[in-house]
Amino acid sequence: MKNIFRIFAVVVVLAALTSQSAYAGNDERRGTAGASELLINPWARNTGWGGVNVANVRGLSSMFSNVAGLAFVESIEVGYTNTMLYGGKSGLSSGATINTFGLAVRIFERGVAGVYIMSMGFGDIDVTTYLSPEGGNGTFSPSYMNINVAYAHSFTNTIHGSILFKVVTESTDNVSGSGLGIDAGIQYVTGEDDELKFGISLKNWGPSMKFGGTGLSLQMVNTAGNNFTVETRAAEMELPTCLNIGISYDFLFENWDQRLTLAAAFTSNAFLRDNYIVGVEYSLLKMFQLRCGYIMQPGLLSGDAATANNGICAGASVDVPLAKDDGKTGITIDYSFQSASPMRGTHSIGASLRF
Repeated sequence: MKNIFRIFAVVVVLAALTSQSAYAGNDERRGTAGASELLINPWARNTGWGGVNVANVRGLSSMFSNVAGLAFVESIEVGYTNTMLYGGKSGLSSGATINTFGLAVRIFERGVAGVYIMSMGFGDIDVTTYLSPEGGNGTFSPSYMNINVAYAHSFTNTIHGSILFKVVTESTDNVSGSGLGIDAGIQYVTGEDDELKFGISLKNWGPSMKFGGTGLSLQMVNTAGNNFTVETRAAEMELPTCLNIGISYDFLFENWDQRLTLAAAFTSNAFLRDNYIVGVEYSLLKMFQLRCGYIMQPGLLSGDAATANNGICAGASVDVPLAKDDGKTGITIDYSFQSASPMRGTHSIGASLRF
């Protein structure tokens, strides 16, 4: 088993170095990747402190930040989160609504399987052409969806690893594209009370994707009056690969079962600027949590931010046990807010049930 872990760790690190070393934080490649929605964290429990919990994320929400955290699901966990990105459909033109559903089940003594689906909708958008730029030609509704299937394994009590396979689709009425990707992650837990944690995850590694469909063709008439069709070939797009590295430390207090967690993370993006994240979470009685974080990237303070989701973020959770003297069964309500200047902020609310 130790040999399996060593092989797994070497594969993750080599893949990360290979995919990131040449283009990490390359601002010149900004906007050239496809499926950028794969970089949007859909879970309220994560976004409340900026996704800084790469090292200590647990349960369903780990399938985005660091899928290795899925190994801590004790039995069954099911969850749902709704996100109003940049104000949602009622916000700016770039606003959207994201619905995310996930399920995780422990299938072996040391193994957990999980699946989650993220669906992104933009509402009805007016159809415009060069002859009618004001619209009036009806509406269309793009849809983005990615389906993720993961398996996490606890190699020892301190070392946990996982791999995730994803299918991403983007479509309108007459144009669509799809792609495949892989995530992998490792978490290491140490300390007398497991208070110190390290994590690393590689996300969105896979082949390029491209669009196709009748929307890329144009009916034309030549000078002789003959009809013919001109087809445009879509260029291939790489997935937005990124590498996350995180660390966290828990300060534990016996009175009222309090916990204060400090966390930091670094995200190396192949097609965007790198992100530096710091965050703090306070827990009381293992039932109430407050968290906040700050996402920093080069150019943010000078007003030259490359992405909207940066700066301050905050969130809260309420964990209600459903069985007396049983911490395994309960329901959790999560909420988060992320600043998104100059657009409206992003709000997420979700619930999860474990049993």
